[in-house]
Amino acid sequence: MSDDILIHLLTASGRPTPERERVRVWSMSGVERLTFPDGGTLIFKYARRPFDTEDRALRLAESLGVPVPRVHAATVLDGRLGMLLEDLGTSTREANDSDGVAAAVLLHRATAAAALPVLDEKGLRALPGRALDHLELLRTAGRWQDTDDIAQALGQISRAAVSRAVGSVTDPFGWVHSEFHPTSVHVGEDGWRLLDFARAFTGPGLLDLASWHGTVNAPDAERLRLLMESYVTAGGTPDALVPRGGLPAEAWSLGWHRMWAVEWFMEQAVRWIDDPATDPMYVKVVRRHLTDVLHFLEV
Repeated sequence: MSDDILIHLLTASGRPTPERERVRVWSMSGVERLTFPDGGTLIFKYARRPFDTEDRALRLAESLGVPVPRVHAATVLDGRLGMLLEDLGTSTREANDSDGVAAAVLLHRATAAAALPVLDEKGLRALPGRALDHLELLRTAGRWQDTDDIAQALGQISRAAVSRAVGSVTDPFGWVHSEFHPTSVHVGEDGWRLLDFARAFTGPGLLDLASWHGTVNAPDAERLRLLMESYVTAGGTPDALVPRGGLPAEAWSLGWHRMWAVEWFMEQAVRWIDDPATDPMYVKVVRRHLTDVLHFLEV
């Protein structure tokens, strides 16, 4: 997947053949460190759809003053993106909550980008219906059988979404990183940089805060509330704490973030990954997140 893209980038930018070191590789993207004969280094990142527009998001974020790795070169071949990025080196420590708050405040202050996809109130309301469409396709293909509980939960959420999605465009509304975790904030000797903009969109910034502590462990509304209060103290909009959809801001955020994740996992299963061997894992994750959605959105 990566060799022809790298050759194209090196040729177009007049760079010699480097040594390649894998940093992280998975089925849809990969990251390598390139070391050139003069000792200089760059990061080579490649990805296939739907992650093939990250270079545009990174360049736009940089133009708006968001600290990100610089894009030195980029190309798209047959729906596959390749980028040569600034090498930030080894991080000095793992990002903590204070780093996350600082990054979120700065990103959410950036001017909303018209080029990014939009997830507004209408978009949130549509998420459970889109997930049901994915489920129908999977079942028609003979997959995801015995998932009536998933269909029932999505139906309940869809009916409640009209009222629960209210407040979607309340500030902070604009840039959403969408993969906002400590691993997406690189802390180096000269400060922090925000990485991984492959799925950035315009929408409720609270979804970033709801994703910061990850989705592996059970969501903690009290912990998120403290993070949101720190966000406001650090300069984030006070409206971040305003209730929406008839719910406290932290419950609303966790509920809709998990619903957003459910739809994304199901789209992966039917469209981007499309591998029946992964179905048991995806069904398990979707069930777990739907339990959280029903709880936090009080459906």
